[in-house]
Amino acid sequence: MGFEGSYLWRLRQKIGSELVVVPGAQVLVIDPDDRLLLIRRSDTGRWALPAGTAEPHSSFALTAVRELEEETGLRAEMTDLEPFACVSNRGPFTYPNGDEVHAFALCFVVRTWTGELHPLDGEALELRFFTDLPDQRHDEVDVTLGLWHAYRRTGRFQVA
Repeated sequence: MGFEGSYLWRLRQKIGSELVVVPGAQVLVIDPDDRLLLIRRSDTGRWALPAGTAEPHSSFALTAVRELEEETGLRAEMTDLEPFACVSNRGPFTYPNGDEVHAFALCFVVRTWTGELHPLDGEALELRFFTDLPDQRHDEVDVTLGLWHAYRRTGRFQVA
């Protein structure tokens, strides 16, 4: 779907750039060589995880699957998603256009998917699997990876 026409886009038409609290999901896509998929976002030019906000009547898992496909062309089954953390303490984020959001995101990892890697909705300029992460990345990548490593170490769902 992309941003235009989405629930958040329709809300923005009424409230402008004012702070909005939104539920969302983000996905760590890890390939068989333990490389991490990142997208270079078209709005900031920085590398980030596939992620996005929920639509009405959606679930965290459905949001993760939808955003993954829209942003990368990869299709995962909800049963292939492994939830490992929830991020809610990352304060408001201001997009380059001035829109402010505070997202509460459920974090998933997926290692199985189908499809060809290519951006579908215009949010990503580039898609790439990384062993060594690029310098120009959003802070949330490191936060989520830290939660993933803690989850793997402890086996316990992480909350931040």
